Amino acid sequence: MKEKTSQVITPDQLLEHWQGHRRLTRRVIETFPENEFFTYSIGGMRPFADMVLELLGIAEPGLREIVTGQTTQLNEYFDHGNSKAKLLEAWDSATEQLNMLWAQMEEMDFQKQIVSFGQFPGTVQSALFYFMDNEIHHRGQAYVYLRSLGIEPPMFYDRSYI
Repeated sequence: MKEKTSQVITPDQLLEHWQGHRRLTRRVIETFPENEFFTYSIGGMRPFADMVLELLGIAEPGLREIVTGQTTQLNEYFDHGNSKAKLLEAWDSATEQLNMLWAQMEEMDFQKQIVSFGQFPGTVQSALFYFMDNEIHHRGQAYVYLRSLGIEPPMFYDRSYI
């Protein structure tokens, strides 16, 4: 007898959930004062700009690897000239790429075993959740930074369109 499976969320709903988080993270990036974005830290944590570079190095390249099956190296740095505007441009470009790549995942087996970046074993689903969870984690750190600077961050639950 074939095991019956049920679907709790569609792939398009999952993408919208992820993109909602990305919209919120973008607003957090915009909220940071330019200098503090690249220099401010607490308790030995990295500046938020470095965390954003990590997020840019994981999300789009990781999804591209899932879609193409071609292993890529994890690269958490590119020359941005200490320009928040350049990082926001890269963020927006990655967001567009995520949508284009996602459209190629129509028949994706989310339970398929993969090794992200040639070093992190799991499933497609676990990799996608990691990409999202990592972003949420670093955004939480940014909230602490902003509050310590006396700046009210965007509401954590507002993932609406800009």
